[in-house]
Amino acid sequence: MHVWINGERRELSAGAGLLDALGVLGAPRTGVAVAVDGEVVPRADWPSTRLTDGARIEVLTAVQGG
Repeated sequence: MHVWINGERRELSAGAGLLDALGVLGAPRTGVAVAVDGEVVPRADWPSTRLTDGARIEVLTAVQGG
């Protein structure tokens, strides 16, 4: 199936979940927020969140600055 991760089209296996998508990115498990199709997904729900073909995933990293 194809999904969009931070604006880039990516291919994942059928039945892939949110953790699979994060693994493709090499994203850390802390210091990030994730939204799927415009809805923020609580960290506790990441393991059980299944993706659908065409899903749009945004991974945001917290940045500290002055």
